[in-house]
Amino acid sequence: MSDAKSALNNASFDGIARVEECGLQGMITLRGDLGSEGMSKAVKDAVGQGMPGQREVKVEGDTGAIWMSPDELLLLVPHARADETCASLAETLRGEHALAVNVSDARALFRVSGSPAREVMGKLAPVDFAPGAFEPGHIRRSRMAQVSAAFWMDDAESFRIICFRSTADYVFKLLKAAAQPGSAVKYYA
Repeated sequence: MSDAKSALNNASFDGIARVEECGLQGMITLRGDLGSEGMSKAVKDAVGQGMPGQREVKVEGDTGAIWMSPDELLLLVPHARADETCASLAETLRGEHALAVNVSDARALFRVSGSPAREVMGKLAPVDFAPGAFEPGHIRRSRMAQVSAAFWMDDAESFRIICFRSTADYVFKLLKAAAQPGSAVKYYA
């Protein structure tokens, strides 16, 4: 078996904000009845977090639960634990209508950080990133230019962005262009 590699081998760029590919991240799509006790227990056992509400993220470091739709979560775990966590979820959810799939190697994860991070994101996605409208702990599934993406804020000055691995290079180039030195418009200042 070959060594796993992230889509862009931890590429980074420093401009008005820092753009970086986050490397390998375990990601599990979990589908089922998000209101069931069994699902809540499975999520808590897998990532140590309670069930996130609608458009909510409960993430600490590289572990957590992200609401993706009324019947879907994205669970983040260390990359090396993704298969083991999927198997554990299947066992915990036995008898429930649920599905857990390791999608780690089909996705890429980026971080945009620095005080102009909202501005960088605002250039690329049709979302109101103003403080009060989009805050840490919120998630949106939308588009960044021509591709699908999901993004959330870890804190007041950093975003994480998930896209398909096949579009990782394009997303990285979009983020770099939006973060070019001298490109600040100070809309969210």
